Amino acid sequence: MSIEIRNIHKQFGNFTALGDVSLDIASGELVALLGPSGCGKTTLLRIIAGLETPDAGSIHFAGADTTDVHVRERQVGFVFQHYALFRHMTVFENVAFGLRMKPRGLRPSEAVIKSKVHELLGLVQLDWLANRYPSQLSGGQRQRIALARALAVEPKVLLLDEPFGALDAKVRKEWRRWLRRLHDDLDVTSIFVTHDQEEALEVADRVVVMNKGAVEQIGSPQEVWDHPASPFVYGFLGDVNLFHGRAHEGEVQLEGIRIQAPEHNQVQDAKAMAYVRPHDLQVQRYAAGAQGLVVTLTRALVIGPIARLELTPVETNQPAGNNLDNLVEAQLTAQEFRDLGVQEGDTLVVTPRRAKVFIETAAV
Repeated sequence: MSIEIRNIHKQFGNFTALGDVSLDIASGELVALLGPSGCGKTTLLRIIAGLETPDAGSIHFAGADTTDVHVRERQVGFVFQHYALFRHMTVFENVAFGLRMKPRGLRPSEAVIKSKVHELLGLVQLDWLANRYPSQLSGGQRQRIALARALAVEPKVLLLDEPFGALDAKVRKEWRRWLRRLHDDLDVTSIFVTHDQEEALEVADRVVVMNKGAVEQIGSPQEVWDHPASPFVYGFLGDVNLFHGRAHEGEVQLEGIRIQAPEHNQVQDAKAMAYVRPHDLQVQRYAAGAQGLVVTLTRALVIGPIARLELTPVETNQPAGNNLDNLVEAQLTAQEFRDLGVQEGDTLVVTPRRAKVFIETAAV
């Protein structure tokens, strides 16, 4: 089922949770609403579900206006972060709950309910836990049961609010892969809310990056990663170094670094910001006359095949602990780091292989 979100506005007192948000979701698509806490993503999810009412705007399911349709009639399945399972019910009873609550004329027979529940428990690979209670399950198992319960009523749309948030890191990674495979098998339109960039980029067909009640960018995981539309998106998606400087006719002068930015050929002496991923920084030993930002290796952390370097610009060298805002982060392979033959305290030079330049709006 396709979903059309048109000019949704939602206010809580003086706080604007959503400001004129529009979005189209194709039938069978898996979309992530990604952003920091308070950006409006959960509010938007709840409005799609019918759990909140917008102050303005409309929601259409497959072209039909559902803005004022009651949540029970929207054919939406909802999975909450903290499972919301009934603790006094067995796994079987939890999954059967939605089917048993249907109006008498639409309610399946007990035989059909039993068959349907066992089918769903098999789908989430937990049929053997049918007679257990939620307190006897792991976090990952409880989340799967919550999903089976949401699917029991055969929803046209599946909504998940921080579905991985309460799971530990290892289980979370396994759950992400499992959910992606399950979605592909079911082909149900799905939207999930997350503040975890890796989660969104790994699982979703498209990512909707939100900030302060507005949509900053919509695109495939690769598009939003490779071509961030704003400084916020660049900074939010993964680790990044921010350098300040000035742009003039396609060239940006930064802190000891010169970057070509032909996309800004028309800019005349304006403030600029350059964003550089840690793995896009080239790191070399310092030599007299070297071009680039001169830094001190403050800390080197080698974990498996990756070496993460914390570097302090020489001109801002201060006692350790006082200059965290000035730290530059670089990432090399562990072998590249060993080949450099450097140690903490050594002077190095870094230059960006790739940077994304944004011009500050107030040019001076």
